[in-house]
Amino acid sequence: MPLTVPTKHNDKLGQVMERVNADRELHQLWKCANINAVDRAGMNDHGEVHIRITANIALRLLRLLDAGGVPMGVVSDYGLTVDEAEIVVVLGACFHDLGISIHRHRHEEYSLIIAERKAREILDGLYELEQRTILVSEILHAVAAHRSDEICLTTEASILKLADALDMAKGRSRIPFEAGHVNIHSVSAAAINAVRLAKGTDKPVFVEILMNNSAGIFQLDELLKQKLLNSTIAQHVQVVARIEGEEEKHLIELYAM
Repeated sequence: MPLTVPTKHNDKLGQVMERVNADRELHQLWKCANINAVDRAGMNDHGEVHIRITANIALRLLRLLDAGGVPMGVVSDYGLTVDEAEIVVVLGACFHDLGISIHRHRHEEYSLIIAERKAREILDGLYELEQRTILVSEILHAVAAHRSDEICLTTEASILKLADALDMAKGRSRIPFEAGHVNIHSVSAAAINAVRLAKGTDKPVFVEILMNNSAGIFQLDELLKQKLLNSTIAQHVQVVARIEGEEEKHLIELYAM
């Protein structure tokens, strides 16, 4: 299935996506990452589905932040345009988990090994050497900084970090949860029904997280909060969570240690 994002006015992003979708090695790397994550480690999806969700969330976040007057790093520091910032976050999403094809532990570092080459391949011919070098550097920073405890230095890296964290709806935990991996990570992820993004009233981004059980608070308090605090955009994002329906969903029958 092709990876699609709303390219809108951004012709260069459209060309980038054509190259991404034609890149057989990249697609195989996503499959290899998922073999290690799902089949071998019993974790949630880190392959093409996660990439598609993260890329689209990242692009939506960028456009909301840009509309709210939040400057992008490649614009303020290098004089490029928001079009280039969109390429940074989308390719950052495409590459951020490639290192899981090597190992889940320290995968951010392993991702850099593969992402540097793939970024140059996909951008080759679309930009002159100097601009291409800037974009590759910014993409690699976003990949390196998507780890929750790593500090982001750019808006684009912060967008990727938050987008990665917001892929938290219950489908993300389906594989480990249905396989019997009952822990706070799988149960809290199963408690998240949906994540909605919109323009905020007081801040550029409003994130609404719909839950079926209060266990979902763990996803926000222990995972999302840390990523936001290590970003440059926390002050521009409002996050609210609420339980849908009058009663909480019964997620597990028994938990034994």
